[in-house]
Amino acid sequence: METPLTNNISPGKEPPDLRQYENGGGYAAVRKALRMAPAEVMALVEESNLRGRGGAGFPTAQKWSFVPMGNDAPRPKYLICNADEMEPGTFKDRLLLEGNPHQLIEGMIVSAYTVQADVAYIFLRWAYKLAAERLESAIVEAYRQGYLGKNILGSEYSLELYLHVSAGRYICGEETALLNALEGKRANPRAKPPYPQVSGLWGKPTIVNNVETLCNVPHIVNRGAAWFKNLSRGANGGTKLYGVSGRVKNPGLWELPMGTSIREILEEHAGGMRDGYRFRGLLPGGASTDFVVADQLDVAMDFDSMQAAGSRLGTGTMIILDDKTCPVGMLLNLEHFFAQESCGWCTPCWSGLSWIEQILQRLEEGSGQSSDLERLQSHARLLGPGHTFCALAPGAAEPLQSGLKHFGDDFDRHIHEKRCPWR
Repeated sequence: METPLTNNISPGKEPPDLRQYENGGGYAAVRKALRMAPAEVMALVEESNLRGRGGAGFPTAQKWSFVPMGNDAPRPKYLICNADEMEPGTFKDRLLLEGNPHQLIEGMIVSAYTVQADVAYIFLRWAYKLAAERLESAIVEAYRQGYLGKNILGSEYSLELYLHVSAGRYICGEETALLNALEGKRANPRAKPPYPQVSGLWGKPTIVNNVETLCNVPHIVNRGAAWFKNLSRGANGGTKLYGVSGRVKNPGLWELPMGTSIREILEEHAGGMRDGYRFRGLLPGGASTDFVVADQLDVAMDFDSMQAAGSRLGTGTMIILDDKTCPVGMLLNLEHFFAQESCGWCTPCWSGLSWIEQILQRLEEGSGQSSDLERLQSHARLLGPGHTFCALAPGAAEPLQSGLKHFGDDFDRHIHEKRCPWR
């Protein structure tokens, strides 16, 4: 099984420095891409079926194709790496950032060249202190070796790369809120259109991609689209970093073929449930995804299969619910987080999430009523797609509406017994 993203990562050890990275084939993709036309690199990424690994799964080359090209295109153009990994239960990008920062830098150079970006930023989560240190060191090395700066490797292409450490808010994972934060403004999402590819950072064409997405690009350039597609078990190309947290025997993170089943990840790699605990459900892609239950464990963890199963792949990092954890309490914890992290820009989000939290709190305290379940159902519907300014509230509604569906008896027990049965 090939693991291109993590092949040079040894957890607990220092990441490869520039010389070690080059000895393993590093920066060969930069040299190869600079001998190609940007349109040729774009076509290669398009053929590979690379889809964004940040959660939405949008086709990467299609996103890039919206950037104005040619001599008349507005300048400067920007490429931004979204490394603000604040989705609860998600820690995949941290491994890549700490374990092999040069891989990300190479991916950014090739991607920036493809859209002819002049400036690139890594927008990093504030808490990732070790990642910041290692990225800063790697950026200095890349500049010294001529991979960044003016006339890269003697070519006509130039790129400046900067590390920006975020002040920290969940909303900064939304690309337009990220752009506002990078401009020094309050991190509120922007109205669309215009889209960032046309009018983004400081009103100029901008691409925002996730860490894992960008790290795939050098391997596609080096080894081809067919190779990348053959890594997966379905139509979605490549490998995927899958994670599991909760009461399993071996929580962690693994690079596996895209389309690996939930059952294989949970039972073979995570080792199954701990002794004395039973599986009840899981959130497959971080906190903002719908619950998957026991009769869905054979579903493939890829974009299309998870959507057909009524959930989303999201970040591919599972949060496990066991039989000794109260699902209402779990949802209260999640909705408390989302309510805190609402930017307050639109009323359905900041007001609706606060009401959801209060209702769940009443249920946990034993003072809930049957009418509360109707209110929760109504909030889950009204906070769905199309009712709010961005995807924060719809994401928060996913575990709630699916929790009501799959664990309705647990909600009823809170009401009828006037207490949380798990306390």
